[in-house]
Amino acid sequence: MVWLVAAVVHPVACQGEPAVFRLLKEDIQVVFERDPAARSVLEVLVCYPGFHALQLHRLAHGLWQRRFYFIARCVSQFSRFVTGIEIHPGARIGRGFFIDHGMGVVIGETAEIGDNCTLYHGVTLGGTSWAKEKRHPTLGNNIVVGSGAKILGPFTVGDGSKIGSNSVVVKEVPENATVVGIPGRVVTQERQQPATEERRPDLEHGRLPDVQCQRITELEQQVAELTRQLQQLQRQS
Repeated sequence: MVWLVAAVVHPVACQGEPAVFRLLKEDIQVVFERDPAARSVLEVLVCYPGFHALQLHRLAHGLWQRRFYFIARCVSQFSRFVTGIEIHPGARIGRGFFIDHGMGVVIGETAEIGDNCTLYHGVTLGGTSWAKEKRHPTLGNNIVVGSGAKILGPFTVGDGSKIGSNSVVVKEVPENATVVGIPGRVVTQERQQPATEERRPDLEHGRLPDVQCQRITELEQQVAELTRQLQQLQRQS
């Protein structure tokens, strides 16, 4: 029922009813592609809060675009109550969006999310200003944001990037980069993939490098080498 109401006010509705249901089918397919626990369409329709939040956001965003601000906020608050996911109706979300588990996800008013992005629970796309301007991040396409990560500010996260779990990102991220830490730092950056190459979200965000461990290991090696050289000098004297 929510989807049918959303279809009336969502911009896609102008393309006709078949386009609306193709979009619904696409949203369901995305769940199957990115969650191996999904077993049936009925399960997705009934038991996936990320899917519910996305459909309710389509309704709220459509109302927001038509300047029904109060009703849009009411829909957004209802979605927050039933799903644990807070998406401001002003936020812009592209195709192929997936929120896994979803509890505690917060997406601010001026946030923009590209196509084929994946967010895990506890993610915040937040602002750093009280001014009525662009104050939330813009995510490109094919981005994975690990659980608990915070992306704060009106900057862009480039296409194909990965944000590690519990990272706090406060500045722009280049394309195909991997960011970890507090504050978030780019630890790897892959080559630009050809436009014709199929892009699927990389869900292996658990394989991110441990930067602090690497630095500690390097320091231990340096200390060991200096100790060896000092002992050698002492023997010579």
